[in-house]
Amino acid sequence: MEIQVWQIIALTILSLIFIWDSLMTAVFDGKPIFAGIIAGIIMGDITTGLAVGATLQLMVLGVGTYGGSSMPDYVTGAIVGTVFAVTSGQGIEFGIGLAVPVGLLMVNLDIFGRFCNVFFAKRVEAAIEKLDYGAIKRNIWYGLIPWGLSRAFPVFVMLIFGEDIVNTLVENMPEWLTGGLSVAGGLLPAVGIAILLRYLPVKKYISYLLIGFFAAAYLAVPMFGIAILGAAMAVISFQQNLKDSQRVVVANAGVSQEGLLDGEYED
Repeated sequence: MEIQVWQIIALTILSLIFIWDSLMTAVFDGKPIFAGIIAGIIMGDITTGLAVGATLQLMVLGVGTYGGSSMPDYVTGAIVGTVFAVTSGQGIEFGIGLAVPVGLLMVNLDIFGRFCNVFFAKRVEAAIEKLDYGAIKRNIWYGLIPWGLSRAFPVFVMLIFGEDIVNTLVENMPEWLTGGLSVAGGLLPAVGIAILLRYLPVKKYISYLLIGFFAAAYLAVPMFGIAILGAAMAVISFQQNLKDSQRVVVANAGVSQEGLLDGEYED
């Protein structure tokens, strides 16, 4: 499949929207799954976009960036990975395998965006001292330019020149490397789940984990069915905890009442 000019423009704008949204409105909140879905819609293959974006979403669950630190930009990776998964015809695993190094590469450009904004931050500080509200507002908006270019420019370049390069690489790529990318793409969901489990109280709720594993591995229950099962268990657990708390309240009220009957008075 050959990528069209309008698709290149739309995907470049999409990368702009996502980085600006993560800095301001946070409607998409920098989630790769949303980037993959929208990129899939633009490319006419929403299934591939959803698969690539959801897999990368598992990679970033429980991962955060603090202060001035940077983390892999899997949003851009989801966009590029979805595009080349569709255009190259190599499937979802190939797109995921390509999206990960793209996300890692974008760390350097994220640092570039932060570095450029130091200049505008200094100008904002100077404008604050002068109470120049117009300059404050202008420089804040100017700061969005390097942020946008740090995502839009590499995406545009990869989409313009990347298709021929990717096709050439695919045609001349050794079988062991292609197989390795497919295996890596298949392992990434497990890696993401493992990262997520490190931040969850697994020991406390190990029984629920085993039930889910049994349903998926031995009963072949689809993911949606397991999600319904988990929701039902959550409701049961909530109702049980609510009943236990009500019993505690009733018991405490009974103890207080007995104390009053025995002639003990509260101050």
